[in-house]
Amino acid sequence: MDFKNARELLELCEKHKMRISDVMRQREIEEGETTGEACDARMKKAYKIMGESARGSIEKPGKSMGGLLGGEAARLYGWQQGEGQARSLCGSVLGRAVTYAMAVLETNASMGLIVAAPTAGSSGIVPGVMLAMEEQFDFTEQEMVQTLYNAGAVGYLAMRNATVAGAVGGCQAEVGVASAMAASAAVELLGGSPKACLDAASTVLMNLLGLVCDPVGGLVEYPCQNRNAAGAAVALASAEMALAGVPQLIPLDEMIAVMYNVGRRIPAELRETALGGCATAPSACEACGKC
Repeated sequence: MDFKNARELLELCEKHKMRISDVMRQREIEEGETTGEACDARMKKAYKIMGESARGSIEKPGKSMGGLLGGEAARLYGWQQGEGQARSLCGSVLGRAVTYAMAVLETNASMGLIVAAPTAGSSGIVPGVMLAMEEQFDFTEQEMVQTLYNAGAVGYLAMRNATVAGAVGGCQAEVGVASAMAASAAVELLGGSPKACLDAASTVLMNLLGLVCDPVGGLVEYPCQNRNAAGAAVALASAEMALAGVPQLIPLDEMIAVMYNVGRRIPAELRETALGGCATAPSACEACGKC
């Protein structure tokens, strides 16, 4: 049940009448020479950590190790529950997704336990989207755990055929791939076809193409947190388009290749060195001096 690219994944889904999550779960069983129960237990543990890392920083906000983050997610949550409830521009699902995505980055920057999905710098997007959807649509824990396999399949394809490292491909490879994972999972959760899932993932990579990696002070804090929030928004918008049947001209395999080629051409200063982009703004340098 192995596959090397999205085309082969879709062929397996069609041949066996399976969802992407089903194919990926079976691959994990076969490649890992283990049982479905063992795989599910690991996924359940990962999803539990995602929930704790998202909700913990909202309930007990604290300052990050670098001092650039602290309390942003709680502030946003408070706004959505209070004064902003009647004036929220995002709505329930997006509002929660953005808040949870930001919260996970605070947990990470405070040396808390997170799931790198696929990296620490992009770790808020998949939890943000999935937790928001679980709450909004009352999905069961088992449904959420199953759908993590779908997100994992997209991450696997990116790692196998390109990169998820900001130092190699810029933030498009971190936030971009995480958002693609979340978008694909969201489509499957709402009953979309395997093709629609991968169309959503392709749309995400297209919309985040060329995003640079420019952490202030070399810390995975800022602008990382804001980009996780934006990534969650792009993921949900892309999923919505795919579910509506909006056609995607460029298939995921080609979009992954495009992303990788663009990433290799991004100047070295804009690939996780803190020597370009936001990291060189005067205000950022001043703040960095207090880290």
